[in-house]
Amino acid sequence: MNLSMHARIIVFSALAGTLLVTCTRAGAAEPDRELDRLAAWLTGSFSSAAQAQRDTSFFDIRLHIVPIWKDRADARWFYVEQAAAGRQERPYRQRVYRLTRTADGWFESAVFSLNEPLRFAGAWKQQAPLAPLSPDSLSAREGCSVFLAQKRGRFTGGTRGNGCASDLRGAAYATSEVTIEKMRMLTLDRGWSADGKQAWGSTNGPYQFRRVREP
Repeated sequence: MNLSMHARIIVFSALAGTLLVTCTRAGAAEPDRELDRLAAWLTGSFSSAAQAQRDTSFFDIRLHIVPIWKDRADARWFYVEQAAAGRQERPYRQRVYRLTRTADGWFESAVFSLNEPLRFAGAWKQQAPLAPLSPDSLSAREGCSVFLAQKRGRFTGGTRGNGCASDLRGAAYATSEVTIEKMRMLTLDRGWSADGKQAWGSTNGPYQFRRVREP
């Protein structure tokens, strides 16, 4: 092999327990198949209706995640909309995610908020959601990134530390735990007071979102 024409990058992810080896030719990057898989599993429409029918402590929630700005090469970008099943015209959470692989092999989903988000309600149905916007029109939610690793055929992880600020119901910060599989997503979002007491979020485990529409 001509080393001047090829480069080898080796990254070990301790949590994933796997050795990731990528070979690149000069001037060309090898496709990241695991990032492709995570992006595909993240994309789609999801429902917690089945869980809500089994356990009334959970609500029937609809979650829509669609790719945006597909021509950008810096990251995979997604528009995210979450709403109660009976009020999908007024989502209670609208975010933009920026999905990248970090230098140490993790997948980072950075979180951004929108100015006057309700004007974009239902944008997940559009051919090119948020097309008029660009990353510089978003507000980064510092400390709220979710870090994921592949393990046993799924992607698992969450936020790190207590840097994701939240003042909902007297909370000081929020945490998220996430598991992403091909046909479902588990999410556990919780708010905590400054002294570590839970202020909001599920006390009975994660929400279970099942895919209801293929990407």
